[in-house]
Amino acid sequence: MSRTSPSRPVVVLGECVADAFAAPRSGGRLAGPGGGPANTAVALARPGTPTRFLGRLSGDVFGRLFRERLAGSGVDLTGCPDAAEPSTLAVADLDAAGRARYTFHAEGTADWQWTAAELTAGLPADPACLHTGSLALVRDPGAGRVEELLDDLRPRTTISIDPNVRPGLVPPDRYRQRLSRWCAAADILRLSDDDLAHLHPGTPLEKACDEWHALGVPLVVITLGPEGALASLDGERLHVPAQRCDVVDTVGAGDAFMAGLLHHLHGAGHLGGRLTALTPADVQKAVTLGTAVAAATCAVQGANPPWPHQL
Repeated sequence: MSRTSPSRPVVVLGECVADAFAAPRSGGRLAGPGGGPANTAVALARPGTPTRFLGRLSGDVFGRLFRERLAGSGVDLTGCPDAAEPSTLAVADLDAAGRARYTFHAEGTADWQWTAAELTAGLPADPACLHTGSLALVRDPGAGRVEELLDDLRPRTTISIDPNVRPGLVPPDRYRQRLSRWCAAADILRLSDDDLAHLHPGTPLEKACDEWHALGVPLVVITLGPEGALASLDGERLHVPAQRCDVVDTVGAGDAFMAGLLHHLHGAGHLGGRLTALTPADVQKAVTLGTAVAAATCAVQGANPPWPHQL
């Protein structure tokens, strides 16, 4: 099997969001840098995966926090345009189990105003993988331009998508309308069980996987919170249990899982094109690392994924 050069970076494209909490949390800040794609970029770069983030970063106070967090974790920010618009704000309320529910303030903010020229200028010469998702794929005017970029890159780049459905901001129907196109472009599709409930309520996990395989995506992973994750590689299923931890909150857990999965696949040489050489054993290892990174993130406050020595 040919191996992907370890110098080819993973590109993560999407939003940075300032996470504010409805009430101050003991020992923590009232607001801090977050956003699903930004969280994934941080969690990828900390263990050493070469990672470039493509995000439109505002010049406001939150934009400065985003830059500090990303750069401090080793993320390459040379592809990030300086945006005149304000940062997106999400107000989070945590339930008794530490699960977050968000209210977004996102109209006219920096993250969604992509131009085709900005996207092209921000790309490295030869990315191994482009990972995107969340609001960047459904918020106009940038969403359509991001989809065009996926089509352009697909012949030479592994495409990874995490829809990360936010029904409080974007109606689930908009995700459903675009999901078939994403599956046709993607090599990897990751959803949570909550995402599945929003997109296909009442649909069994295995049936949903088969539907997405039929649309073109070879690897589907559905994360199930404390029940672990189900992975389906062209219809071959495997279940990986969650790793035990004392949960502080689940903020950023799915983003961290995705980073662990991609970190393993990159290090094993599987990224850089189609996943034709991937085996169920490879998937098992990648998903297992994803669950470990997610558990370490759940064990601390906020979206603060681990450095290698913390795993």
